[in-house]
Amino acid sequence: TFDIVLDYLPNTTQTFNINSIVVSTTTQRGKDLEITLKFPLLTPRPRHVELQCVSWNYNQSKWTDEGCKWGGASKPDECICNHLTSFAILMSRYPIDIPYMTEITYAGLSASVVSLVISLLIELIVWRKVVKTNTLHLRHTAHVNISLCLLVADCCFLASSQPEIISEIWCRIAALLKHFCYLAMFFWMLSLSTMLLHQAVFLFHKVGKKTYLRFSLILGYVCPFLIVFITFLTNNGGAQDAYFSLKTCWLVYSGLLKGTIYTFILPVGIIVFINLFAMIVVIMKLLDHKITEKSHEKEIQAAKTVLRSVILLTPIFGLPWIFGFATFIMDLTAGAVTLAVNYAFVVLNLCPVSWHQSKWQKLHLSNPRVFVHDYVGI
Repeated sequence: TFDIVLDYLPNTTQTFNINSIVVSTTTQRGKDLEITLKFPLLTPRPRHVELQCVSWNYNQSKWTDEGCKWGGASKPDECICNHLTSFAILMSRYPIDIPYMTEITYAGLSASVVSLVISLLIELIVWRKVVKTNTLHLRHTAHVNISLCLLVADCCFLASSQPEIISEIWCRIAALLKHFCYLAMFFWMLSLSTMLLHQAVFLFHKVGKKTYLRFSLILGYVCPFLIVFITFLTNNGGAQDAYFSLKTCWLVYSGLLKGTIYTFILPVGIIVFINLFAMIVVIMKLLDHKITEKSHEKEIQAAKTVLRSVILLTPIFGLPWIFGFATFIMDLTAGAVTLAVNYAFVVLNLCPVSWHQSKWQKLHLSNPRVFVHDYVGI
């Protein structure tokens, strides 16, 4: 039989709060008991917070988890115990801490910021020498804007890495800037692959720099701005827990196809798909095209260079966010697989660091001409 105790027993731990009614049990059975209790949770459990099944120790006047086991992420309201007394479920006041995740994140983002600054300085130094064709102008303009967007987003990420010590307004601003800059980074990748696709389909028809710049600015900045602006307005003017989470200073995930996080995930997914399609078409066109046509030889070589960039950038910037979405939907209490996904997300996000760093290593200070030649071919 089960007796529901309406008055709570005192909370004897500083790291957990009582998150259920207290139930007392009696039975006529002898030893080797195993009872399963199901509790209605008073507060829904966040996916990154652990529950603990406890029983009341009358001798020591405190809660203890001896003899009780929590049902886990799949059965969060269930407890299995092997003795009789008063039972309850406690919920941790603090999220689960992933070992060394903070240190890895700080180190990776710091290295990324340094590499991005170096990359932008290199672009500034060699700009006139490397931008010799419209296709190369396309490629280097896109790289500069991708680097700028990623730099601003990484700086905002570092600035909001401890949401508990910053104000709500700064947390909202950080979420807005990260939302816009990460989207803009992918839209600039889209402009790169779209222009490359246009040149391949229309037999490397020359596109004016002004035409490309107008198209790229609209696609690279206006489109993400509209997405962010509409999302902000339609979620109570960027209200907490509607547009952004105060605990993460990032977009809200509320379930499958619910939450503002999908205004980032869906556009990125579409862009990655278009980039993959563009790569396949361009590769087929390059294989089909007669290299003997001298009039197009320079543009073909430049297009191959841009194609290498698209092939490199699409998985580098796209794959990490697949793991990033997985971290939203997976429960941290589920075990080693969830931890592995979280580590994979952080490590894969360090790939852009390696990409920018590889360009920096090509700087042969003793022979600038070799450097320029190598940099154009990256």
